[in-house]
Amino acid sequence: MSVIRLLVLGAVRMHGRAHGYQVRNDLEYWGAHEWSNAKPGSIYHALKQMDKQGLLVAHEVAPSTVGGPPRVEYEITNAGNEEYFRLLRESLTSHDQKTDVLSAGLGFIVDLPRDEAVALLKQRVEGLEQWRSGVTEHYVPEGGPGQLGHIGEIMNMWMHLADSGAQWTRDLIARIEGGAYTFAGEGEPFVGVLGDDEPNPYATGSPHPDDLR
Repeated sequence: MSVIRLLVLGAVRMHGRAHGYQVRNDLEYWGAHEWSNAKPGSIYHALKQMDKQGLLVAHEVAPSTVGGPPRVEYEITNAGNEEYFRLLRESLTSHDQKTDVLSAGLGFIVDLPRDEAVALLKQRVEGLEQWRSGVTEHYVPEGGPGQLGHIGEIMNMWMHLADSGAQWTRDLIARIEGGAYTFAGEGEPFVGVLGDDEPNPYATGSPHPDDLR
């Protein structure tokens, strides 16, 4: 699945309306440029593509100060909301994708009702357990991965990742079932974006040319 689409849709949705530099700033504030492909170029490309696809709508909000096109803010559409929640649910249940997929989903998990979030995470645990069971049935010798020489360490590593991933998810489920965090419909959510005048301590560079319009 597309992590950048989920991240950008979620960031725009949190603001209501946002220009590209706000989205970039938020994702850098989360450290997403370190653990995903949310680099400036991919963020601006995703905004423009999803505008063309009807997932976002672009608003010209201010005349250019440098002779180019007007400055643009983006707003999520009904179709964008549907795509956002589809990607969010997929990110929380998928056990066979890169860690950035789950990381992006965790950033928006509180947009779901608490019970649904728990149910999706339980699906993730079930998927990990089923995968591990299949691996041990077909690929692991009775004497353990060591019988395959150092090559056995490959499967040994993947089994360890499956075990640790399942346990981490069970622990998260327990925290959520115990009342941690504010989920959809429960009150004012945690605000994970920067205010317009709030400096970003993790900013990596100057505004993109699209934001100087």
